Amino acid sequence: MSGARIAAGSLFPAMSWPTVDGGTLDPSRQTGWRMLVVYRGRHCPLCKRYFKSLDTLLPEYQAAEISVAAVSADPYEKARADVEAEGWRFPVGYGLSIEQMRTLGLYVSTPRSEQETDRPFAEPAVLVVNPEGCVQIVDVSNAPFARPDLGALLAGVKFVREKNYPVRGTLS
Repeated sequence: MSGARIAAGSLFPAMSWPTVDGGTLDPSRQTGWRMLVVYRGRHCPLCKRYFKSLDTLLPEYQAAEISVAAVSADPYEKARADVEAEGWRFPVGYGLSIEQMRTLGLYVSTPRSEQETDRPFAEPAVLVVNPEGCVQIVDVSNAPFARPDLGALLAGVKFVREKNYPVRGTLS
């Protein structure tokens, strides 16, 4: 079951994760436009395919001055193995906790078997945070099959910036 969804327009909560390259991923302390992609983990072939597309588009995101990072509940060893095998060029955090998943309003799944993975994991999400630290775009899925098109998302963020487009979905 999911927690309350992170509200569009709210400040991105203070939370951080170690990254495979030895750094720290902390979207709440970053500046500028940033996009955090939550992925299911090493066991997910659809995540790998999605990240291949993301890695291909990475130069365009960088040219648009949008930093890109990813995080999963995987431990260091699994996250590192994915980065090494797939060659992803964006920061990859690991150790996303169930409490953090709930704070972000993510759907959390239990493994179907030990062959899938050995811990609960988050289903996919994309969170775009604006320079003020507010969540501009929220896309949360409960299954690996529904994810935003990364090219359309990039075009959308560019539109938001060029037109000073407001955060949508904020009427309570």
